[in-house]
Amino acid sequence: MDFLETLRSIVVFIHIVGFAILFGAWAVEAAGRRFQATRVMDLGLLVAGVAGLALAAPWGLGDGGLNYTKIAIKLVVLIVIGALIGISRSRAKKGNPLPTWVFWLTGALILFNAGIAVIW
Repeated sequence: MDFLETLRSIVVFIHIVGFAILFGAWAVEAAGRRFQATRVMDLGLLVAGVAGLALAAPWGLGDGGLNYTKIAIKLVVLIVIGALIGISRSRAKKGNPLPTWVFWLTGALILFNAGIAVIW
């Protein structure tokens, strides 16, 4: 295994850790029936997003190129998740939480984004 492949594998691992932080924080809130976003979700989103953008770099691998459609869809879903988390945190500070269906939509989008990565 050459250096670039090892580095790419490390970035994939960090990307998975970011997803785990994001989904884990969401699952904890769902289990506690609090239905609101937390700072830990922000952290998971940041880690997964930065690692995902790093994975979108060419890496010098001769595997036929990048799937730009997949990258674009995952990025749009990530931005929507970030917007929902940001809106939820902002409204919670004002004492006006989002409806619970928005919280469940956020969780579904988190899983959808992971599904795109694994299945596509």
